[in-house]
Amino acid sequence: MRRPVKNRNIVGPDLTYHSVKVEKFINSVMWDGKKSTARKVVYGALESIKKLAKTETPLEVFETAIRNVGPTMEIRSRRVGGANYQVPREVTPARRQALAFKWILLAARSGKGKPMAEKLATELMAAANNEGSAIKKRDDTHRMAEANKAFAHFAW
Repeated sequence: MRRPVKNRNIVGPDLTYHSVKVEKFINSVMWDGKKSTARKVVYGALESIKKLAKTETPLEVFETAIRNVGPTMEIRSRRVGGANYQVPREVTPARRQALAFKWILLAARSGKGKPMAEKLATELMAAANNEGSAIKKRDDTHRMAEANKAFAHFAW
């Protein structure tokens, strides 16, 4: 068992929705320290969700998307006696959220020709409905973990 991280950076809530999760997502979107640009992208995406899903609370769609994309199992490589085994492991809640953010952003960034806010809104709505590239990534991860269940006894 790993020891807990002592000096984890505590993120405060964001300005508009007063949600720590949204602020962490903004930090994930951010490139080269351009937080104002990242904020515009995320808030733009949430506004688009409000219009497209015809809902007053785009935060619910966001939360559902993150919950749906987060994997419960993943595989880690483990070297045992000269052979590498793909060992399935359970994912901690913090890592589950980080992976969900990462996969949603990867899926959104891979789309071409539209503004980032639009691509992000589309991907978040797809993820909330259990479809899209990020959900496919989660399913592939779960499938790999399931296929390598035989090596679970190598978990450390």
